[in-house]
Amino acid sequence: MTIKTCAVALLSVAALSVTASARDQIKIVGSSTVYPFTSYVAEEFKAVTGNKTPVVESTGTGGGMKLFCAGAGLDTPDFTNASRPIKAEEFETCVKNGVTDITGMMVGFDGIAVAQSKTNGEIVLSKEQLFLALAEEVPSKDGKSLIKNPYKTWNEIDAKLPNRKITVYGPPTTSGTRDSFDEMVMETASKKFDAYGDKKGKYKAIRQDGIFVPAGENDNLIVQKLTKDTAAFGIFGYSFLEENGDKVNGANIDGIACTSENISSGKYPISRSLFIYAKNAHRAEVKGMDEFFKLYVDDKMVGQKGVLKTIGLVPMTSEDLKKVQTAVLAKTKLTEEMVKKHTILP
Repeated sequence: MTIKTCAVALLSVAALSVTASARDQIKIVGSSTVYPFTSYVAEEFKAVTGNKTPVVESTGTGGGMKLFCAGAGLDTPDFTNASRPIKAEEFETCVKNGVTDITGMMVGFDGIAVAQSKTNGEIVLSKEQLFLALAEEVPSKDGKSLIKNPYKTWNEIDAKLPNRKITVYGPPTTSGTRDSFDEMVMETASKKFDAYGDKKGKYKAIRQDGIFVPAGENDNLIVQKLTKDTAAFGIFGYSFLEENGDKVNGANIDGIACTSENISSGKYPISRSLFIYAKNAHRAEVKGMDEFFKLYVDDKMVGQKGVLKTIGLVPMTSEDLKKVQTAVLAKTKLTEEMVKKHTILP
């Protein structure tokens, strides 16, 4: 074999290797809250482009970040959904494992619903009442020390609440919804009680005596549980409340109803932003990633009159969407400073 022939053969092998390593189907993991929105875009992507429907798995935000940040190889996901911003330690893990070029997209807003069976009448709960129902330790009657949570019914917390057994089906620790609930309800409410000492404003330990029941990453299963256990409450994203309005209704939190209008205005006390993050190193090797991201960020999907609004997404303002579109289409690289500020914009 001549040197020229050998070189050609080697190039052919290399080309085959590249072809073999490339993928023709997008892989997405992450948040159960963002899952229905991304799944809708995935189906539309197939209809519009003719490409394979992206594989979308509901692994929870934390679980998704773990998979996404595991490495830059094509055996890892291309996108991860998140119902909270990426954490600094997750970003550090990504960088450590070679995932150094990430672009984030804000999908829109969501509220965390505290839902119940529609067979129950309207109920108003405060963040402090939710905290006292779920905290592992609560202040003693004199407020000077902490005791193991003794509350079994809601009226034991406040006589104005119903004599109803406390049972709450909620997200596991791998869920972004759990992270957001811990921050916006548990930690915030603990600021009201001096008994927590140096943990005041930081306390988020949830009781493990069967009152709070981790119900996995499938929020539809929580809805099903509420239709059977009608005394219970469930914690999940607003879209599932909207989608199942014939079965469940949401508690008013601090007197504010969990509605699209109250979430978008920031009035609803447990509101948050939703995200999807892309691995830019995969864009040249995974068919359709650019087209998928472009479709997702389009006004017709996530805009004020976008189709995702019809399945429960609370859209951002047109002005904010333009900024997000610019960042996504420019493949803006996520930086440590942006992560610290909880933003996807430079």
